[in-house]
Amino acid sequence: MREFLISTDSTASLPVEYVKENDIAIHPLHYIIDGEEYGMDLDKELTDKEFYNCIRDGKMPTTSATNPEYINRIMRKQVEEGYDILHIGFSGGLSSSFSNAAMCAREIMEEKPECRIVVVDSLSAECGQALLVYRAVEMKKQGKTMDEIAAWLEENKLHVVHHFTVDDLFHLMRGGRLSKSSAILGTALNIKPILHVDDEGKLANIAKVRGTKKAMKTLVDTILDNADSENISEIFLSHSDNEQGIQELAEMVKEKYPESFIWILPVSPTVGAHTGVGTLVVSYFGKKR
Repeated sequence: MREFLISTDSTASLPVEYVKENDIAIHPLHYIIDGEEYGMDLDKELTDKEFYNCIRDGKMPTTSATNPEYINRIMRKQVEEGYDILHIGFSGGLSSSFSNAAMCAREIMEEKPECRIVVVDSLSAECGQALLVYRAVEMKKQGKTMDEIAAWLEENKLHVVHHFTVDDLFHLMRGGRLSKSSAILGTALNIKPILHVDDEGKLANIAKVRGTKKAMKTLVDTILDNADSENISEIFLSHSDNEQGIQELAEMVKEKYPESFIWILPVSPTVGAHTGVGTLVVSYFGKKR
């Protein structure tokens, strides 16, 4: 039986050290600001602070899916080195990156029938996607096979809950996701939307509250409402350049779930380009999305 590697997209926002330690291949998504294209594979990236400062300055970055040529090259190299591949992709409801990876996998396996490449649509993003990758890595360490892990991912991916709030309604307006009148009124009333990733892997609004404190409390309160038990093994958090907010949110989570493993990750430029500065995300395994 061939050994296998785990790969995922840059939207999982995993730390470089963790990626290296666990031999995870990252498929980068690109973003474009003022006509300049950025991406890990281009050796041209902005820091999180630089990227979100561009948004603060009124710029509207655009994004693109993973490059099939790059995916094909990376997968072929791994296969030629003797590995099978388990790829956990960015939600197919938000990007064509999953379909690009699946297409490349089919092409390679037709040419090289001795190899296997399994591509899983995570139907998740950011810390939710990272949560699935983390579980896959842990299962691999426990000696689970690629097929066992892939089956578990398919059975459990719709239990990955993503609840999040955005801070800048005018960013949503500039991106065409909110009317100008709604942005003005919502900002005046200090309205904070509560959103989630639905069963199709798309973003959906599920509630509105007044004020950031109330929004954070709602994010934390929904964990107990939706968790399988009070003993939650992992709670992953993400933020888009909102250090004060994420630390406060983390303390609220730790107070209620002191035994849980809590991991704080950044929101990638790919998703941050659409949600803006100040986004706060909570992700965990629950009964339903």
